[in-house]
Amino acid sequence: MIPTTPVERPWTQVREQHVARGVATAHPVIVARAKGARLWDVDGTEYLDFVGGIGALNVGHSHPRVVAAATAQLQQFTHSAFQVAAYQSYFDLAERLNALVGLGRTTKTALFTSGAEAVENAVKIARAHTGRSAIVAFDGAFHGRTLLGLSLTAANASYRQNFGPFAPEVYHSQFPYEYRGWTSQRALDALDELFATRVPAERVAAIIIEPQLGEGGFIPAPVEFLRELRRVTKNNGIVLIADEIQSGFGRTGEMFAFQHAGITPDLVVLAKSLAAGFPLSAVVGRAEVVDSPAPGGLGGTYGGNPIACAAALAVLDIFEKEKLLERATAIGERLRAGLLALQSRFPRVGDVRGLGAMLAIELVDDGDRKTPATALAARVIERARERGLLLLTCGAHKNVVRILAPLVATMEEIDAGISRLGSALHDAIADTDARAGT
Repeated sequence: MIPTTPVERPWTQVREQHVARGVATAHPVIVARAKGARLWDVDGTEYLDFVGGIGALNVGHSHPRVVAAATAQLQQFTHSAFQVAAYQSYFDLAERLNALVGLGRTTKTALFTSGAEAVENAVKIARAHTGRSAIVAFDGAFHGRTLLGLSLTAANASYRQNFGPFAPEVYHSQFPYEYRGWTSQRALDALDELFATRVPAERVAAIIIEPQLGEGGFIPAPVEFLRELRRVTKNNGIVLIADEIQSGFGRTGEMFAFQHAGITPDLVVLAKSLAAGFPLSAVVGRAEVVDSPAPGGLGGTYGGNPIACAAALAVLDIFEKEKLLERATAIGERLRAGLLALQSRFPRVGDVRGLGAMLAIELVDDGDRKTPATALAARVIERARERGLLLLTCGAHKNVVRILAPLVATMEEIDAGISRLGSALHDAIADTDARAGT
């Protein structure tokens, strides 16, 4: 029997009845369509989207080149499983990613489906290559929601809840967070202490790092820290994994954030904007490292899906033809100037930080003590949405407002977003002060 169309009900009622409670939705918005840097809900309300599918839409919503490429592939075939029968788009994408990441070295690629899946496979590759088991990640890191991904993640306690026990042989060290007193040297000293007290360097297979933290607060690792980390890993035979899932594909003004430091990791993990929102991820790295697992050791039913590969190839064409790296730099400069102007108006904006167009403001309740303003940040997000601007928070205390505007946004849209954020800050601060009786 064919089911009839259900009677319209409030989406909150439908969600409560049919969707798992653990899957959160930041905004009470039901999307009807989207284009570029804008989306419209089912009631016709228009929003500037400065979330971009959590950094998955650097080329914007429904880019014509992506739509055309995915549609053309859809008409040919949708799936074969690369491990059963190969196809050209997988080869073409691997070749282009190798050229982007390899920087002249012999490089190879394996394609997967999600960022967490790519992270787990990067760890497998590093362990196979070194014969070691220990993995070092950093406080503030986010590397996925699978068991090993959560074991590596240390961005926010809500991700872990009571899901343990977690994977063994995972250790965390301090990420350099200069606004809160963790300089590069202090963080490097903490890594030395970790090697001296908890896990010797000769037992470490890999160190995995986001060159700029994503969920952990949009904190960029200083150049000197990344360069010293590269030296430490080389000297100790440790595989260096750069997690570029949120920071990659032009978000920071370079194709990948690690390039700001002039280093080349052994493995690079990619996802999100790789395929403009289609589920696709990759591990790209030195051929002798990537080839460490024997045939059959890597794979996945949907890894490198042909439609997603077609979309990813279109994304790379867009970067070349529309000069999105240059655009990312220009957008970043415009955003930074706007955010610094807001900081001069509102003392609650304790820090403005980030690389390129991957920027954020950290909100505090008192400037000197830097007490995280979690409630204020939540109100800013609400007030911004009321003004037609979608944003998200991040950071351990959810007091950081991050900006992930598509790199195809116009300067008028960027300026409008900053203006709306300024209005939201003004009203949210007034609300907070009124509730506090100040």
